[in-house]
Amino acid sequence: MATVVAVLASLALIGWIIYRAVRVKSVKAHQVSYGVAVVAGVFAYAYFLSMDFPQLIKIVASILLGIILIVIGALLQRRLAGKPEQK
Repeated sequence: MATVVAVLASLALIGWIIYRAVRVKSVKAHQVSYGVAVVAGVFAYAYFLSMDFPQLIKIVASILLGIILIVIGALLQRRLAGKPEQK
């Protein structure tokens, strides 16, 4: 069911872009990127719903671990960038 919604959402996005082009109204880049992000989110939601539960837990845990590692790396980089060089 969620896959059908994702496919219909992507077709609706393409149709909306074509409709705007035919009506000679400008399509702003942030509108297109927002639409692509929404469609990608629906596809990801459909993909995660199709998994069995233990695999879903592993993927969510790895995503959370990746987020934590990225935040720690950014904090360390910001801390090192703020210090003057010692000679």
